[in-house]
Amino acid sequence: MKISCTAALLSAFGFASFAAHGAEIAEDQSQILTGPGSPASGRYFRPPLEREIPDNAFGKLVQEGRAIFVDTKNRAPEYVGNGLSCGNCHLQQGRKANSAPLWAAYTMYPAYRKKNDKVNSYTERLQGCFQFSMNGKAPEAESRVIAALTAYSYWLATGAPTGQELPGRAYPEVPPPAGGFDLVKGREVYADQCALCHGANGEGQKAGEDYVFPPLWGPDSFNWGAGMHRVNTAAAFIKENMPLGKGGTLSDDDAWHVAAFMNSHERPQDPRLIDGSVEKTRDKYHANDGVNLYGTVVNGRMLGQGVE
Repeated sequence: MKISCTAALLSAFGFASFAAHGAEIAEDQSQILTGPGSPASGRYFRPPLEREIPDNAFGKLVQEGRAIFVDTKNRAPEYVGNGLSCGNCHLQQGRKANSAPLWAAYTMYPAYRKKNDKVNSYTERLQGCFQFSMNGKAPEAESRVIAALTAYSYWLATGAPTGQELPGRAYPEVPPPAGGFDLVKGREVYADQCALCHGANGEGQKAGEDYVFPPLWGPDSFNWGAGMHRVNTAAAFIKENMPLGKGGTLSDDDAWHVAAFMNSHERPQDPRLIDGSVEKTRDKYHANDGVNLYGTVVNGRMLGQGVE
């Protein structure tokens, strides 16, 4: 799939006149099927119910993993650098089809990932989420956090076939607008559909010290290395799941517009930054990583410089 304009052309436009990003879309995990499964949920794998967690040592580890998954910042604070939890990207405690469920991911590892150009273990995949999506540091491979999250994933995949692409594994791909994405339209969609929960400035919403709705940009959100910084990935997630409880109600175009608007704001730096250079980092890690705005200019400012 190809989008029309080039990155250089994109950077020449101001905020109101954005059209589209110009890059070959090369998904991070191109082996993943991005079409939705059958609308009838009967075609999706069904993970076991929580009440079926065994009452033994393994069950206790699974319970610990589930607790970390839904409350990562408080359960694994030494590894989390922002206000997010695993469950913010993997909805319904990692169970929801078409929202990157754990039961579909676990059985596919080891797997090649273009992101680091090697075959990754499931542990490495989990570590990447902490480094990028949660803007923290990777738990040690032998840590209790990795053991618990792996146990939770393994249990959710109970009975699932291994090495077989299951329907519902990915966020279903959304075709881009024919004329490219529009940040002005995205701002309007955001104000109408998203700001009530996520705040007028994407700052999220807290109850006490904890976020009940995650920040979408700024210092407490995911960093520029996270998969969600890709506009095409964010559009697919939004189309499937947002507004919360009303997934599928936005048009394809509006999902792209609002995803682009969200990702046209600054966020924590990509931890893979090369020699302090956004340009070098873009060339190596972002130039062929889906549709993204890292290293492009919005409102006269190059994105990717990071916030703390």
